[in-house]
Amino acid sequence: MKTRLTWLVVLLCIVVVCCEAQDNEVVGTSRLDSMQYLRNVTVYGIRPYSEVVPAQRLTGKQLEGLNSHSVADAIRYFSGVQIKDYGGVGGIKTVDMRSMGSNHMGVFYDGIQLGNAQNGQIDLGKFSLDNIEEISLYNGQKSDIFQPARDFGSAGSIYLRTRRPKFAQGERDHLNVTFRTGSFGLANPSMRWEHKFSRHVSMALNAEYTYATGKYHFRYRKLFSDGVVAWDTTAVRNNGDIGSFRAEGALFGVMTDGRWNAKIYYYDSEKGIPGAIVNNVWKTAQRQWDKNFFTQGMFRKKLAERYELLASAKYARDYMRYWNPDTTLMYIDNKFWQDEVYVSLANKYTLARDWDVDVSVDYKWNYLNSTLVNFAKPTRHTALAAIATAYSWRRFKGQASVLYTHVNDRYTSQSGETVVKRHDKHLNKFTPAVFISYQPWLEHDLNFRAFYKRIFRMPTFNDLYYTDMGNASLRPEYATQWNVGAMYQHYNDESWFNALHLSADAYYNIVDDKIIAVPKGTGQYRWMMMNIGKVKIRGIDLTARLAFRLPQSVLIEGGLTYTYQRAQDYTHPEDCLDGGTYKGQIAYIPWHSGSATLHGAWRDLNVNYSFIYVGERYHNSANILANHEQPWYTHDLSASYEFKWRRVACKVTAEVNNLFNQQYDVIQNYPMPGRNYKLILKFDI
Repeated sequence: MKTRLTWLVVLLCIVVVCCEAQDNEVVGTSRLDSMQYLRNVTVYGIRPYSEVVPAQRLTGKQLEGLNSHSVADAIRYFSGVQIKDYGGVGGIKTVDMRSMGSNHMGVFYDGIQLGNAQNGQIDLGKFSLDNIEEISLYNGQKSDIFQPARDFGSAGSIYLRTRRPKFAQGERDHLNVTFRTGSFGLANPSMRWEHKFSRHVSMALNAEYTYATGKYHFRYRKLFSDGVVAWDTTAVRNNGDIGSFRAEGALFGVMTDGRWNAKIYYYDSEKGIPGAIVNNVWKTAQRQWDKNFFTQGMFRKKLAERYELLASAKYARDYMRYWNPDTTLMYIDNKFWQDEVYVSLANKYTLARDWDVDVSVDYKWNYLNSTLVNFAKPTRHTALAAIATAYSWRRFKGQASVLYTHVNDRYTSQSGETVVKRHDKHLNKFTPAVFISYQPWLEHDLNFRAFYKRIFRMPTFNDLYYTDMGNASLRPEYATQWNVGAMYQHYNDESWFNALHLSADAYYNIVDDKIIAVPKGTGQYRWMMMNIGKVKIRGIDLTARLAFRLPQSVLIEGGLTYTYQRAQDYTHPEDCLDGGTYKGQIAYIPWHSGSATLHGAWRDLNVNYSFIYVGERYHNSANILANHEQPWYTHDLSASYEFKWRRVACKVTAEVNNLFNQQYDVIQNYPMPGRNYKLILKFDI
């Protein structure tokens, strides 16, 4: 054995000496014990494919180029996503992925989920992009088993990652000041300050104020059933004003084999609720006040060669007041208070080089109080435990997990001032998930992937306990997901054709025991919640991104997304006659939708174009002409220029949104703004 090893070493030495003798650019005498200088070498290779099912992502320059002010505006450019937008700067904006309902979506802020036990809706319009570094969207769940158990509990997830301070050598402070103004009386100043305490600890403070009148012109056109125009007029959208303040502070720390962060967040707003344009009512007086506070922290450290720990904790306090002074409908002045406490512990152990296991345990406590008469004052205790494993073998990757969920609800039913009974309900569920991917050829970055997941969502406090509307007997709403897809990537920094990314996914989802509101009695304002829904969803998501690097430092990047969905209501098989809902496309889900983005850069000048298309759809599962909604699309355009003024980096951006002034509704009778403008000034010190 020693003889063979000796000859191998001698052979390698001879090869090295011969190669160096032929190289004219070797400096000095070729000695094996001396330092040798070689010409520059370019190494080509495939970028590692780390995720089983990769996320759709928007980062950095992409986010800045989308003419988007809020997170909801940016998410519209992902495939398979529908945004419910009630119009205006302060209008409520929620997201629905693959037609499963917005309550099946998990929204995570710096790794910890945002909660709303009251109605399950996360208003993404509240979150500005000023402090967001990356938005990631996952179907099924995040492709990382080392995460809290709560992360396994959604049919789809959106991860919002805030900006983390980065300092060059010798830097200790960064200051960014931004001011936006434009249509609808918009005034939006914001400030971000970053400070480096030491090599290991830094901080960031971010504050923003938004004011807008929300007034914009819109065209209102209504047709009779025979196609004759009933009326066609132009009006002004009123009661869409907003005044909001957001402040965030964060500490970031690094240590040997670990890191930690702590965050505090506060949001305070007052806004008008424009309401639907029906029965010639052009102005409403409803208003809403929100105060949201949370503090959270995460600690991650490798404690041994094979063991890593992730600990998370959060406390949140939310206040909401809804006021409707219109006595012709019903005078309402309701106030709600929510509290949430959340703790999590995740443990990852490496069994072998390509085999990891994770055990995560979470606990969450929710409480809701209200000024409503005979309110149930529900309390919910939720315990979650997840066991997950990830395995890689050559070009195969696989992940599997099982999530155990225990829910305990406690609430009071009352009659007048007399307490009737204190109730206690329990639920225990196991839900599995399996994800796999395979790369057939090492030299080509082509990957095939598939996943299966079974998950459920608990009814919200409003679904169960809202006075005279809730139904305490509701069952959870279940979603079953199947997905197969493929992705191809190509990168070449030495060619004018810089990058290509293609992906395609086909999916089939079933939502059982869907929770819907149905009329209760004959009064149009009396409703109750029931489990009577079943929806089957078949769809295809396609995405494409490419980049060109042309002479004279010209960079061109483009992106396309397309979604086809057939989301049908299978609730009542007997309701299959004309005008029935059986097998009808469910409300507000288009068959076809997509987006296109184009970015061009030359030196300090950037130009961005974006296009969104939403095809025909119905506002009811009864797919009849009276419920038909026309397609809509928007074109947005922006240009920015960066320059230095003394030591200040300046950037000026001008935007035109809805360039061709299309009149459209995302939700029926909630008209959206026409052409509008925005000017943005940024200063980095």
